Amino acid sequence: MSMRAGTVLVVGLLSAAAAGPAPLVREDWRDTPAALPVTQAHVASAGLELVLLGPGGSRVKKSHHDQPADDPYYVWSGEAPDAWAVALRYRDAAVDISRGRIRWRSRQSGYRQLHPIVQLADGSWLVADQAVPASDQWRVDEFIVADLTWRALDPTAIVEGKPVAHPRLDRTTAAGCTDLMRGGGTPASSRLDWIEVYGVGGRS
Repeated sequence: MSMRAGTVLVVGLLSAAAAGPAPLVREDWRDTPAALPVTQAHVASAGLELVLLGPGGSRVKKSHHDQPADDPYYVWSGEAPDAWAVALRYRDAAVDISRGRIRWRSRQSGYRQLHPIVQLADGSWLVADQAVPASDQWRVDEFIVADLTWRALDPTAIVEGKPVAHPRLDRTTAAGCTDLMRGGGTPASSRLDWIEVYGVGGRS
């Protein structure tokens, strides 16, 4: 499994001897040419299922440029005609992220701010109030899950709803991101290079 500094997903799984949540699976988006939309074929791990949400989800692109030479393989919202969300679902088990964290490398432009989203075991979706703002450069950010506050997320429209207090994050079935907006090309879009989710795995 590749450990390059490219687009990855890490789903945390905790060994019995570990002192705290630690990553178990590191998944690279495949090093393939740009494609519209991003599909399951771009996910290398058999343990993860790609989920595209919202009216703009089917136009989220798997992007890459030959120049500059260090351009990563990433997902890009610039061609999404409406609100979108991207998530990766853990196959066969839920994970406990209640004491974990979410890290990613992203780059937003315009007014776009990238929010974490999760799916709970009952099928409902949440979006965090906290987000990463626009940046001229790729940046790495980390969210401590215990410090996040959440709202209900309508997975059809990708619209935030009422606050949700004390959600059951010990049985999370998917994680991902959204900026809650349509794409506006290069000047107004979100780019996700890699995402890491740390937690305790294996709950069915």
